[in-house]
Amino acid sequence: MQKLQDLAGQTEITPSSGIETVRHGWRAKCLQRLIRMELPVPKTVALPVEAVRAIAAGTPPDTRKLAGHFGPTPLMAVRSSPANPDWGGPNTVLNVGMNGERHAELAASHGAAHADAVYLAFVQSYAINVARLDPDMFSDEPSPTALAAALAAYEAEMDEEFPQSAAQQLSEVLRSMARAWEGTTARLLRQAKGAPADAALGLLVQEMVQMVGPGLAGFGTIQLVDAVTGAPQVTGRFRGQKPADRKAEETLYLVRDKRGASLEETRPEIFADLQRQCAAARAKLREEMQIEFALENGALKIIDAVKVARSSRAAVRIAVGLARDGIISREEALLRVQPRALSELLHYQVDPRVERDRLARGIAASPGAASGRIVFTAADAQTAASQGEACILVRRETAPEDIRGMHAAVAVLTERGGITSHAAVIARGLGLPCIVGASDLKLNLRDKTIVTPDGRTLREGDKITVDGTSGEVLAGEAAMLEPALDEYFTTLLHWADNVRDIGVRANADTPDDARTARMFEAEGIGLCRTEHMFFDEDRLTVMREMIFADTAKDRKVALDRLLPMQRADFIALFDIMAGLPVCIRLFDPPLHEFLPQDREGMRELAEALDKPLSDVTRRVEALSEFNPMLGMRGVRLGVTVPEIYEMQARAIFEATVEARRRGAEVVPEVMIPLVSAMREVELVKNRIDAVAAAVRNELKCDFDFKLGVMVETPRAALRAGDIAEHAAFLSFGTNDLTQMTYGLSRDDAGRFMSTYVNQGVFAEDPFHVLDADGVGELLLIGCERARGARADLTLSVCGEHGGNPESIAFCRKAGVDYVSCSPFRVPVARLAAAHLALTEPKSL
Repeated sequence: MQKLQDLAGQTEITPSSGIETVRHGWRAKCLQRLIRMELPVPKTVALPVEAVRAIAAGTPPDTRKLAGHFGPTPLMAVRSSPANPDWGGPNTVLNVGMNGERHAELAASHGAAHADAVYLAFVQSYAINVARLDPDMFSDEPSPTALAAALAAYEAEMDEEFPQSAAQQLSEVLRSMARAWEGTTARLLRQAKGAPADAALGLLVQEMVQMVGPGLAGFGTIQLVDAVTGAPQVTGRFRGQKPADRKAEETLYLVRDKRGASLEETRPEIFADLQRQCAAARAKLREEMQIEFALENGALKIIDAVKVARSSRAAVRIAVGLARDGIISREEALLRVQPRALSELLHYQVDPRVERDRLARGIAASPGAASGRIVFTAADAQTAASQGEACILVRRETAPEDIRGMHAAVAVLTERGGITSHAAVIARGLGLPCIVGASDLKLNLRDKTIVTPDGRTLREGDKITVDGTSGEVLAGEAAMLEPALDEYFTTLLHWADNVRDIGVRANADTPDDARTARMFEAEGIGLCRTEHMFFDEDRLTVMREMIFADTAKDRKVALDRLLPMQRADFIALFDIMAGLPVCIRLFDPPLHEFLPQDREGMRELAEALDKPLSDVTRRVEALSEFNPMLGMRGVRLGVTVPEIYEMQARAIFEATVEARRRGAEVVPEVMIPLVSAMREVELVKNRIDAVAAAVRNELKCDFDFKLGVMVETPRAALRAGDIAEHAAFLSFGTNDLTQMTYGLSRDDAGRFMSTYVNQGVFAEDPFHVLDADGVGELLLIGCERARGARADLTLSVCGEHGGNPESIAFCRKAGVDYVSCSPFRVPVARLAAAHLALTEPKSL
């Protein structure tokens, strides 16, 4: 029986014992399993991690004895074997042991051309990777004189002949690979992939297979699934030659191919053997494997087996398929798919098999990809959409008035901004591909042109592709993969729902958002931002009339016109959510966001309101604030301009009554934003209770509702105990809470955030991953004090952090009942919550 040998003590290890992943690495463990399956694996010796560390420290093994395992004139391959294949490792070095004597033997047995090619490839590989010589010293093109030239170049540079001893070559190769693993660059690269700082490396020395000869010979790989889709499909490659009894050599492919003959046709028995071996490896190794094989004179050798590289959509289908076949458990299937990978399945993606013509790179702010014609204004985007033309909205940075254009566009590209800028947040909510912070693009909005870093000029109407997953802007219209919301996606998330222990809702501002939330099976709406409903053209004009009203009576006249529109919005939300909870945040932004800021817009508004331009200009200037984020917004508007909240409360309650008459059990959740003091809650609560009583009397229908508070200020978190006395729930708005805790605008942070993270000021962008030490401490204090005042209080997080796996982990530990995030992040949150329940179960 074939055995895998361990260098330590030069003792043989039988297939049933001895090899440990932590000591010898994943590749050694995998080969041992293949040997147990009695597959034809070439002779292999495993060097454990302690031996590799000793080599790196300058204590080599007895390489003469090691090489002797492979015969008197061995040819060997040295391969890396880290504990985790994702950590990478030094490149494989082939044909160690090649020298003048072995060259002569190969020339006699396999022909001079093959012997020259093998020797030349090894000399170049050894010189570049082991001796660290300049690659430019060697010619890329093989020729009758190339081998002699390479040997001469090595001797001239090193002042010694190319080493002829197999033991010496092997010693130097092992030393080079061991030290490469310990290098700073390699260490940083693998730590970026999740490897611990002290991650160790095992090495394998394996007998080489000569892939030429009088019979069928060659090298290839085979796997049973498509790497992009995960669908069952025999795929791979084979580069081989038919027996040399023909006038000319003929290249073979793995499967039937119109370009020429294939292994499947020429040697169907070998092809069938490979499929059986691949299927057996899948069952025994509990993974879809790619088998690396070689043929020498018709004899099959299995050189290696590695996990099939796969796209995110393939990862989901493979994991579910393995679980359905009973090879792995459902819990393991869940853990094999990274939550963030699901984002790629929800949107169109650029086909990874096509070449990319990259124009620029920015911050990948919202996943997915789309192609369309460039437009530079929201109005142009709406015009293009009305004509059925896909367009991409390009702005320096977006503002609230651009929301209509974002709705009309298929993607958004901005020159400025960060991961939580206005464009990024809104795009994620809409499910639009978005790139922000593409600062290497030069926008000229007057000429409507873009100049790329390589000097190309793009004009309005030119087609580009925005890849919000990678952050790349591509020229032209790229080939796309459709979203993969198939049965495998649905099945995996249902398995996740069965194990997770924290709720997941969606932030949804419109009926379309709500339908998306239902499609992704959110457990309700955790945040409905009502102000987004006022940016439609018909409502915006009425909203502006209300803003320009001089008295409460005049404001009420305008608000009465908005009331049926709001009521219809809420009825639609209640119908779509079909009895699931809906949390509606009352009006939050400062009023100036609804007013034009340029002179042309002010002139149009003056015409619409039949007012002098000077009056409009003065009112816009009067409403402008030095720091709108900290100004007249949220509950401050509700206290000073109570008619707005009263209209919204009436719309909510009248919609509730209508929904109840249709048979839906609706208990709306009304949320007061930007609270800092308990008295603010008391004032608003009294008015809302009065509106509720009035609606009950007028419509002769009883209903319930819950009143809660959005905790967005540090003071609200610190005084959560007082505030909780007047609230049924508290929802932490971590977007604004982060801004106020840091004294930092999320829209401006992108200009320097990467520098701060790179220099270790912040471990992560706090607008992307919840800051556990600062913002998190406020959240913990708020939760503790609120629950201390009311044990039955519902606690949630409804900022962008609600869709971030690391932030969900913190919220779960804090005792939060649910998180709420953009609809397209709901699947990510569901799977992330399941991962946490499986890896960090709560104690009973």
